[in-house]
Amino acid sequence: MISKSKALKGNSTKVYIKTFGCQMNKLDTELSIGSLAKKGYSFAEEEKDADVILLNTCSVREKAEHKVYSQLGSLRDQKEKNPKLILGVLGCMAQNEGDKIFKRMPHVNLVCGTRMFSRLPELLDEISAGNKRILAIDEDGEVNFDRLVTQRQNRYSAFVSIMRGCDNYCSYCIVPYVRGREFSRSVTEIVDEVKKLADDGCKEVTLLGQNVNSYGKGLSGKVTLATLLRELDPIDGIERIHFITSHPRDMTKEIIEAVGELPGVCEYLHMPAQSGSDRILKKMKRQYTSAHYRELVDMAKSIVPGIKIASDFIVGFPGETEEDFQETVSLLNDVRCQNSFIFKYSPRTGTAAIDLVDDVIEETKKSRNHIMLELQKKISSEENIKMHGKSVEVLVEGESKSNAGRLIGRTRQNQIVAFSPPEGVGQEGVTSALPGTLVNVEIVDSTDLTLFGDLRDFTLNELAH
Repeated sequence: MISKSKALKGNSTKVYIKTFGCQMNKLDTELSIGSLAKKGYSFAEEEKDADVILLNTCSVREKAEHKVYSQLGSLRDQKEKNPKLILGVLGCMAQNEGDKIFKRMPHVNLVCGTRMFSRLPELLDEISAGNKRILAIDEDGEVNFDRLVTQRQNRYSAFVSIMRGCDNYCSYCIVPYVRGREFSRSVTEIVDEVKKLADDGCKEVTLLGQNVNSYGKGLSGKVTLATLLRELDPIDGIERIHFITSHPRDMTKEIIEAVGELPGVCEYLHMPAQSGSDRILKKMKRQYTSAHYRELVDMAKSIVPGIKIASDFIVGFPGETEEDFQETVSLLNDVRCQNSFIFKYSPRTGTAAIDLVDDVIEETKKSRNHIMLELQKKISSEENIKMHGKSVEVLVEGESKSNAGRLIGRTRQNQIVAFSPPEGVGQEGVTSALPGTLVNVEIVDSTDLTLFGDLRDFTLNELAH
């Protein structure tokens, strides 16, 4: 992500930030941009125009780290041509690799971990003053969540971190080691931030946590995610509230009831299953069974009509037999997820699973991955066809990147909707007036990933409001 913010007076240094990975990383980039903007830094649109280049990184898979090392390698020539250029690595990879980054990429100036990004201005000042290399990693450091709310990529939508870290230690996952233990922000602090976002024109917030539905851990009294949702729902200006990612072990009826009762909380649940085999779930240290997962989905669908479930699956985990895999296929068939992120297992240094024998051959992993992807595509297509002829509420985001003649937005259930401008309204007027508004779109067609529709009940007068 590149900030398009205007420079504040007093600092001509231009920063370029590139973000890899998850929504939490995107939010950390926004927080970093805010802290730098407060100190007067401006922001470059391209790497070649920057005095400081920062890569905010992901470490979930080794492939993600390889991409960053490749990017750093490609920046070596730019650094040689401009020795004053500051190169920094932020985030999960910085936390995981530490000074190994300096050893592999000696032209890098800064390695800044997941709890230190709020110190970026002073770290960059120190480098500019002559310190050629700084390692800033503190596993117990306090994260400063004070944000400049105007610094975000989408004016109408924002990520809000409600908790950090993870205590689950799933055997395949590096996150607890790079993000640390779980801790929750106070309800008051979060409510204050969301109110500021609403005052700045934000219509939709997505509450983030590595394990968002264990929110409340470490706070005094009985505070849960449901408690927080009930405090956020009445805030004027906020039309939609999402939360991700939910661990099945910590999902409760109280949370699902809050989704059903509160008008602003969207009918969408991203709850990774990872496998349908109880034997594999146990090896993954997921702490639930496939039957429990099914029960949660059934409960959600009975309490919240129209709710859509999204999931994650890993195929080819060590020891996964054909029978184990077929149990995963069965789970996806039964749950009928709206969408799923499906991955082939790959060993990850630093996780407990690295000690397991990676005995599922690559060809089998590819085959199972393909079968799951095709099944999900089939289910998504079938579910989307059921939407034909129905009217859905869409929060408009802007022009479609694949078709400039269409606008694009999302339903409350996080489904992508592409739609044509209303007849008689110029494309330019619609593009400038509709983003950030809620419109009703009648669905006329679909693919597995996208719903297509028309604004048949839209009038010209609505553009004036």
